[in-house]
Amino acid sequence: MTVPVRRLWVAVLCGYLAFGAALQVLPSYVPDRYGGGAPASGTAIGIAFLATACGRPFAGRLADAGWSRPVVLAGGVLAAIGGLGQLWAPGLGVLLVARLVMGAGEAALFSAALPWVLSGVRSAQRGRLAGWFGLSMWGGLAAGPLVGSAAGGAVWWVVVALSLVSVGLVLTTRRDPGLREPLVRLRGSVPPGVPLPGVAIGLAAYCYGTVAALLVLRLRADHLEVDGVALAVFAAAFLVVRFAGSPLVDRYGGRVVAVSTISVEVVALAGIASARGPAGALVFIAAAGAGLALIYPACASMTLDRVRGLRPGVSMGVMTSFWDLGVMVAGPLGGLVAERAGFRAAFLVAAGAGLACVAVLLRMPRPAGSRR
Repeated sequence: MTVPVRRLWVAVLCGYLAFGAALQVLPSYVPDRYGGGAPASGTAIGIAFLATACGRPFAGRLADAGWSRPVVLAGGVLAAIGGLGQLWAPGLGVLLVARLVMGAGEAALFSAALPWVLSGVRSAQRGRLAGWFGLSMWGGLAAGPLVGSAAGGAVWWVVVALSLVSVGLVLTTRRDPGLREPLVRLRGSVPPGVPLPGVAIGLAAYCYGTVAALLVLRLRADHLEVDGVALAVFAAAFLVVRFAGSPLVDRYGGRVVAVSTISVEVVALAGIASARGPAGALVFIAAAGAGLALIYPACASMTLDRVRGLRPGVSMGVMTSFWDLGVMVAGPLGGLVAERAGFRAAFLVAAGAGLACVAVLLRMPRPAGSRR
């Protein structure tokens, strides 16, 4: 079977560029159009990740059963509908529903495409390919804010257009000839070995969710005058380290890489909390992007090692759902902390989540026969 890997990579990238572009504008879009402060903005950002967290395991189960192509197509369509909903929403409640729809679409897009890609390679190559293919999602999330800034007032039309490009790319692929298989029973939908890497990536996701929801607002509150480029700096550092550092996961093992990079993230978040000038803030923002760049390939490697490549769609879907849950909690909780104790406190709480992530990773037992 020939799998259209590059086409699927670009399709997922376009979908997550749309998702990332929305993250750029929501912190100011929500207060300006609907009122409310940091909690409302954080909830609007985080609620989409609730839908992705719930949707990923089901998308993975369908993909493992041979239904990758229709699920990926449905994901692109839902993302486009969610973009239109955010453009036309008359009130905050409708906006939140549109965010849920978009989140469900993004879950289906990636979590059904990844097993389709993995079905075309040997088990020994799955960890590396999962990390590489994950760049389509993380690259979109990192570069999407740049697209959002460049699009200006047309951002929501750009979001819809990018989602439709994903649909078009998948429509022009050959039909997935994979065999249709029975779906995994719900009680067996969380393979053993997934929860610990999942908890680790979920705690790291709280760090990312705090940056996505509150960084721009924190910089504006102290008049640091770099709020317009902050997410771009974060994205640039993330992408550079992700491209250059991914081979380190195969060389040193997922746990070593994850502990090292999340330790950098803890320092960076504490630095963002204490930064007094624009130059220092940008240095710590870049360090925050670098610190999160390798957590996904590291946790993907650990997950696939621990499940021995069995049911990769379900395994990766469940593991990635922990990331979504972490981001979802970070939005409203971080906004609440910021409202009551200040933005610096919110970023210190995120640094604490990073420390908890390191603690989980250090206590994680090694699977037999693996150095990860």
